Amino acid sequence: MPALPSLSSTRAAPAARLSVALLSCAALLSTPRAGAREGEELAGLINAYRAAPATCAGRPAAAAAPLTPEAALSSLRIGVGTFLESALRKAGYAAAQAEAISVTGPEDAEAAMTVLRERYCGKLLSGEFSAIGTARHGKEWQVVLARPLVFPALPDAARLSQELLSLVNQARARPRSCGAQGFGAAPPLAWSDTLATAALGHSKDMAEKHYFNHKEPGGSDPATRATRAGYRWTRISENIASGQRTVEEAVAAWLDSPGHCANIMNPAMTEMGAAYAVNPASENHTTYWTQMFGKPAGR
Repeated sequence: MPALPSLSSTRAAPAARLSVALLSCAALLSTPRAGAREGEELAGLINAYRAAPATCAGRPAAAAAPLTPEAALSSLRIGVGTFLESALRKAGYAAAQAEAISVTGPEDAEAAMTVLRERYCGKLLSGEFSAIGTARHGKEWQVVLARPLVFPALPDAARLSQELLSLVNQARARPRSCGAQGFGAAPPLAWSDTLATAALGHSKDMAEKHYFNHKEPGGSDPATRATRAGYRWTRISENIASGQRTVEEAVAAWLDSPGHCANIMNPAMTEMGAAYAVNPASENHTTYWTQMFGKPAGR
């Protein structure tokens, strides 16, 4: 009587939520070419099943779009005791969602597919995933299903000034409570390229040096940075944020925070400049935002 295959399934939490899911041990190992070919065969069988599943767990099943094979997903080796998210990060693959399945025992891809279809048809047909990595290591067959994390395109400087200034002035146009502090409607702000230059310098510094603070490691503060950029002021304030992927997310985060919201609604401020920066060498491509408010001297 043939040995029953051993089965396991592990799931990575969505990256956007910064949670971690315990997984079988994952390490990056090279896959022998023969195992790679059989892994590719299994990926083809999975996509053929998605194209015409007929049934899943004895019930009629709808077809699903094909999964895109990803070499980074196939390069993972799943064992016991690690995190799938850590393995994906080491492989350089940013996933919004991922899950790993392993089957031990089948002698070929057809037999592995039979087991996977019987035990994991729902996962194989899931619309949550759009990419796949498959591999064979001895008698172990591994499938990693994923949905890549897609970063929205950030606006250029000209569009950023329009979008951010518009959202901030919309917020200032009506009364608002910032925590326990109430504010009446405030006049619209004007855009300052000089403040935007100071903001860009701080965002770049945070991105390059991996810190999040109004005070730079060198000691400069918002007032110092504004003066250094050539802004002659009587009032200065600053908001910073990190991790937001769009202008809308950044402004919403500031408005949800009482102190940042108060800076936005302060009627004494008349000008604003802002910028973001991303360190492309960082693993998570974190976006750092700086928003500076000012009232010019002599006005």
